[in-house]
Amino acid sequence: MTTSRLVHAITLLAVFAMAARISVDTDTWWHLRAGEWILENRAILQVDVFSYTRAGAPWNYPGWLVELPMYLIYSVFGPGGLNLWTAAMVTLAFAFVWPALSGGVFLRAFTVVLAAAASGVYWAARPYLVTFVLAAVFVWVLEDFRWRDRDRLWLLPLLMIVWANSHGGFAVGIILIGIYGLDFTIRWLGDRFYPGGRAQETHSVEQSGLSPKLRKLFLIGLLTLAAVAINPSGPRMLLYPINTVSIGGLQDFIAEWQSPNFHETRVQPFLLLLLLTFGAVGSSGRRIQISDFLLVAVFTTLSLVAARNIALFAITAPLVLTRHAALLISLAARRFGLKLKLTSGSGQSRIVGMLNLVILAVLLAAVLIKAASVYPEPVNTAYFDETYPTAAVAYLNESNPEGRLFNSYNWGGYLVWSLPDYPVFIDGRTDLFNDELIDAWIQVIRAEDDWEDVIRSWDVHLVLLEPSYPLASQLRAEHWNILHEDAISVLFEKP
Repeated sequence: MTTSRLVHAITLLAVFAMAARISVDTDTWWHLRAGEWILENRAILQVDVFSYTRAGAPWNYPGWLVELPMYLIYSVFGPGGLNLWTAAMVTLAFAFVWPALSGGVFLRAFTVVLAAAASGVYWAARPYLVTFVLAAVFVWVLEDFRWRDRDRLWLLPLLMIVWANSHGGFAVGIILIGIYGLDFTIRWLGDRFYPGGRAQETHSVEQSGLSPKLRKLFLIGLLTLAAVAINPSGPRMLLYPINTVSIGGLQDFIAEWQSPNFHETRVQPFLLLLLLTFGAVGSSGRRIQISDFLLVAVFTTLSLVAARNIALFAITAPLVLTRHAALLISLAARRFGLKLKLTSGSGQSRIVGMLNLVILAVLLAAVLIKAASVYPEPVNTAYFDETYPTAAVAYLNESNPEGRLFNSYNWGGYLVWSLPDYPVFIDGRTDLFNDELIDAWIQVIRAEDDWEDVIRSWDVHLVLLEPSYPLASQLRAEHWNILHEDAISVLFEKP
């Protein structure tokens, strides 16, 4: 094994090790319940059956193609299986990022590890992982088409069919095609109206093939957009991303849709990646290309608006960073007479090759040990006991008190999974509940004016939420019966 391949392998192993952690979050549970329902009913779930506030309402979530295998993984391997699936998906995404990068193997390795650390703010066992992987594949295809004249564009419409049936983030694929399409368009216009005006790309339109490539990318873009309609909801799915981001409650209340908090340690790698990208572009002396500018500008903006988009920035920024950093490193090497190229396989001694294999085997064993640490059921159960109202759920399943349940938003997905006999008031499916119910829920948990009207209108008899919410203090003052209480949750019953 060559040293170059060893570094590549170590990098991907490092990414897997970083991502091998407990990944089941609050929304994972309703995805699992949806997958279970799909399997039991042999149909795609298109109406709400998990809440009483939206019971029977149309629910056209583009995730069935992932929810079903998620449930199968969980049912066979438990939550540990989902942890390893998450790590594998994250690693797969960066496996596609790697060949799209520029520069030597050590620059690529450093950048990938930093980008993985930045994207870690949004690693969870959810269909979003498909968006993470397919965004990387789209980038790989489009970068090769833009810079290396390798044409795999035919893959994009086919992948979009999968994407539009897996997660609402399929809009990212359209955005990426639009970025590269705008790059080709502006360069084509520049060649046509200002021939010879480009400093670094001096070929004519005919020589560069820019016009045919632009036409092909435009056609592929149309086919990819049309492919979105190939799903159970049809062309209506095209509006899904717009409808989702227009929900005001996302930015007002849900942390992952809010701007990143740079005081948090987990956000620091994103800041470092952003600054290094700016520094490399500004110092390389190379004019930034339109596609590079748009990649940084668009995904920086998206990341600053909503922290969940940092993961997408971590897919796209490394392309620009390494393109300019590679030039800086090359200039520095020539100035100081350094030799940076690794020995090729033909010039490498057999002993070094064997040593590299031993190193890889040792590191692989270490990564497997790390993965094994997040697989056992007791490890995951202990985490769930500290995060979710498991004791209160056990009480409800055993005692079965009557009445509708008003619940914490944070626990809605877990209750959908663990309390099938108690439809929820709300859960993480913001596309279903919209501002109307999100605002009503906030009004109640804050015990704001007329909060009792919401409780009364929905005939609520049970309330399960965190003890710290103002509503908990209000219900105590109004002498609601406490059926169960612990450090995590408190369960009230209407007197």
